[in-house]
Amino acid sequence: MKRALVTGGSGSIGSAICRALAAQGHHVIVHANSNLPRADALVAELLAAGGSAEALRFDVADAEASASAIARLLDGGPVQILVNNAGIHADAVFAGMSRPQWQNVLDVSLGGFYNVTQPLLLPMIRTRWGRIINLSSVAAVAGNRGQVNYSAAKGALQAAGKSLALEVASRGITVNTVAPGVIESEMIEGVFDQEAIARIVPMKRAGKPEEVAALVAFLASEAAAYISGQTISINGGMI
Repeated sequence: MKRALVTGGSGSIGSAICRALAAQGHHVIVHANSNLPRADALVAELLAAGGSAEALRFDVADAEASASAIARLLDGGPVQILVNNAGIHADAVFAGMSRPQWQNVLDVSLGGFYNVTQPLLLPMIRTRWGRIINLSSVAAVAGNRGQVNYSAAKGALQAAGKSLALEVASRGITVNTVAPGVIESEMIEGVFDQEAIARIVPMKRAGKPEEVAALVAFLASEAAAYISGQTISINGGMI
C-alpha cells in the first residue's frame, strides 16, 4: 500500500482525487488548511468504504508549518504519490491588482509546491518509485483576463514540473501536470453561469471533478510509468 498526499484534498477536485486514489488501494492523506472538518468527513467516508486514510492540516504557503507537518508525516514512512492540488484565486485586472493579491496566489501554488515537494523528494527517491502530479489550469496554457497572478503561478508550476521530471526520471519517479478547464467546483460558483460555459467550452458543459480525478489516478498508476514531464489539458476542447 503506497502513501498518497493530496494537498487541498478537502476541496471539490481534491476530494474526487482522494476518492480515486483510495479506490486504487492507496493510503490517502487528505490535506486541508482552513477546512479540516471537511477533510475529517472525507476520511470517515473513505474508511467506511474500506479504504485507508488520514487528515493532515497545515498551510502550504507557510514554510515552517509545512516542514514541521511533513517531518511528522515522514515518521510513518515515505510518501510515494504526491498531488499538488492546493491553490487559491485572487482575481483582479493587473492594473488594479494589489501586492497581496499577487503574492498570496504565488505563495500557495508555487511556494506550496516547493514547501511540500522538496522535503518529500529524497525519501521518495530512496524507494525508487514515485508519482508527482501538479494541478495547473487552462489559464496557464491560454491566459485569462483578471488572472495574471494565477496564470503566472500555474505556468511556473508547469515549468518547474518539467525540470523536476528530468532530475528524477532515472529514479523511477514521474512528474506530470494536469491543466483543467472549467470544472464543477466552489471556485467557479458565481463566476460562470450555464450560458457562459456553453459559450467558451465546445462540449457545452463544465467538467466533473471525477473526470479530473480519473486522469490523476491514471498518472499515479503503474500504467503511466513512461509518461513524465508532460502537461495534459482536460478542458472539453477549449484549446
